[in-house]
Amino acid sequence: MLERLIEQAILASRWLLVPLYLGLALMLLVLIWQFYADFFHVIGTLGTADDSAIILETLALIDLVLVAGLITMVVISSYENFVSKIDVKEGSDTPPLFGKLDPGTLKIKLGASMVAISSIQLLKAFVSVGKYSSTELGWLIGIHMTLVVSTLLMAFIDKLAFSKGKGEKAEKEKAAA
Repeated sequence: MLERLIEQAILASRWLLVPLYLGLALMLLVLIWQFYADFFHVIGTLGTADDSAIILETLALIDLVLVAGLITMVVISSYENFVSKIDVKEGSDTPPLFGKLDPGTLKIKLGASMVAISSIQLLKAFVSVGKYSSTELGWLIGIHMTLVVSTLLMAFIDKLAFSKGKGEKAEKEKAAA
């Protein structure tokens, strides 16, 4: 009796994640605001800004879009993995990976997104290389390479640990279709 009550409480605790996911979803509004503030700033400087300034601002916009995609991916897949399945109508306009991201795949996609964001930061530094010291550039490169290596290691470990299970699952799905 007590054990069952404890298990039900633990299972129900997953719903405590929902306010966190809602907070991340609301963060998208902040990113939209920032995107358009930056966008209109760039538009306002057309004709007076040099090419490198426009490139840097464009890279900042790309950064915001990547972060927004990252938030969306985390919210949807984490909700589905840890809280509840999202019911969608068949044939609805949902992304291809909707409902198919397990925590391991999500970690790899997050890592890849962070590498892309880091690449943009590194490119921004290289475009305005005169503003950075050799030490600062070294740190940016070191951080970027750390993200690259850790993402590759996560993918490798995921492949080693789960490739057999995922392969069997894919074969079962093919056979059922």
